[in-house]
Amino acid sequence: MDIKEKLKDLPISPGVYLMLDEFQQVLYVGKAKNLKNRVKSYFLNSSNKTEKTMLLVAKIKDFRYIVTSTEVEALVLENNLIKQYKPYYNILLKDDKSYPYIKIKMSEDYPRIEITRKLRADGSKYFGPYMIGLSIKDTMELIHSIYPVRSCTGDLKKNRAKRECLNYHIGRCLAPCTGRVSSSEYKETIKKVMSFLSGNDKEARAILEDKLHKAVEREDFELAIQYRDSLELLDKIIRKQSVNLPKDLNIDIFSYANNGLYGVINYTVVRGGKVVGSENLPINEACEPEEVLSTYIMQFYEKNPIVCEEICISHELSFMTELQDYLSSIKGQKINLHHPKGGVRGQLTTLSLNNASESLQKTVTKIATTEALTRGAVDQLKDYLDLPKPPKRMECYDISNISGTDKVASMVVFINGEPAKERYRRFRIKTVVGSDDFASMREVLSRRVNEFSSSDISFSEIPDLIIVDGGKGQLSSAVSILEGTGISVIGLAKREEEIFKPYISEPFILPRDSLALKLCQRIRDEAHRFAITYHRKLRGERQTRSNLKNIEGVGDKKARALLAYFKKVENIKDASIEEIMKVEGFGLETAKAVKKYFSSEDEV
Repeated sequence: MDIKEKLKDLPISPGVYLMLDEFQQVLYVGKAKNLKNRVKSYFLNSSNKTEKTMLLVAKIKDFRYIVTSTEVEALVLENNLIKQYKPYYNILLKDDKSYPYIKIKMSEDYPRIEITRKLRADGSKYFGPYMIGLSIKDTMELIHSIYPVRSCTGDLKKNRAKRECLNYHIGRCLAPCTGRVSSSEYKETIKKVMSFLSGNDKEARAILEDKLHKAVEREDFELAIQYRDSLELLDKIIRKQSVNLPKDLNIDIFSYANNGLYGVINYTVVRGGKVVGSENLPINEACEPEEVLSTYIMQFYEKNPIVCEEICISHELSFMTELQDYLSSIKGQKINLHHPKGGVRGQLTTLSLNNASESLQKTVTKIATTEALTRGAVDQLKDYLDLPKPPKRMECYDISNISGTDKVASMVVFINGEPAKERYRRFRIKTVVGSDDFASMREVLSRRVNEFSSSDISFSEIPDLIIVDGGKGQLSSAVSILEGTGISVIGLAKREEEIFKPYISEPFILPRDSLALKLCQRIRDEAHRFAITYHRKLRGERQTRSNLKNIEGVGDKKARALLAYFKKVENIKDASIEEIMKVEGFGLETAKAVKKYFSSEDEV
């Protein structure tokens, strides 16, 4: 059935559609309130299509769709499928893209203030995010200069201090560790910290100026200099928050600017009535602005918590109500999502959109270069190696060991020419005796092939191309396992950067300046780095276990248990006998032996 016939059968229900190329690879995932109208719009002659959309449509040879019962289901399913297939024409935020926040643990009698990137529903208060232009470290330093709250991380219920630390004596802590302040008094100071983090800086300035004045009166000029520097730092932060607004505004703003081929999303943060940060992200998306924004916002709030009270966007969304309901369900309270036309919010959104437009002009060249290094390199590699299709998913394997010990292998994955680090995997070689890299490669690839039906997304998706680090020998080992799977495989020899193809004796040399060669080198070097890192980790653990076995009553099994429980030797060293006894297999005598061993080590 051709596309025209399939279009006639499309339902008018909400759902998700997947655009496919000639190799049945997913090019794009989209959502629709009416599948029939939305999918048909791609194939209608229209002057409204962007250049990027026309490039996408030219590659579409087929499509699939999934009907959902509600628009919200379509919104969520689209997001999940984008993460699963990583289509070239969709936005996909990098997994490590999250912002730092300041966390105050309100569940504690004497709450700590710390920096975190992971937010949990544990009753803590979170402030942020802190972005380029607003240093979280500077803010933490200011807090401790102004307010005498503890910076230590210990559990004050378990570990009461016998005497105050230096911070108490210089006025940077109330010494709750020694009981010098009650929990209720300490929490009053914490409330002032939260007020400062919410944008109220007048009291903070007054406190600093008073501390500076008193230090000068005491002729404590060294401390006075510190307070002067803190005041300058406060001024610096306030200058960066130059737009003053009503103090109750806590808004996240998202705007999108594009030139038909490339686009930029701006994210601006308003907290306590002040613009505290703004960042621009170049993106690659072949769709209308409203589609781009909804996809981006969905992914953004998976990695970053919703600490604002409302969200402003530069364009109306077709899924506005559904996205608002979804985000409200994540936060656990109502979030207002809207496209302001005027007023303060409209001005802020225009400011955000102007930032996106200016960034777009500056970064078009950079975006084009990145695209050439990724998708362009993939297409070039297909042509040079005469592959049946562009290798969307590439995997590279490397073996690492020293004299046959701690043998490991790495599997790194590149999708559309970019590393997909969440799909990397490591292997411990189980069946090979001695230093036999060929046999190790056969074992690893056998285990990989056996996982094609796995539910683990790292293994269930079959690669288009496998690269093994090595020459003819490694390639032959790989071919003996992969033959009949339909997977293309090559070997990349490091010395001359020669590429070996199955059943061809002479190596193939890619042009030294080609993007295809650079892509092969990147994935090979990444596989080598990943394998070496794992090998060093295992070797370090083995050497640590060997040292722990010097303790009376501790063998290999108990050494493993100690490391598994405490993670680091330093934690074992600092642990009490009671804590050590919590490890499986450790009674009082063995725990005492462990404590004695590390105590004697300190004396030496």
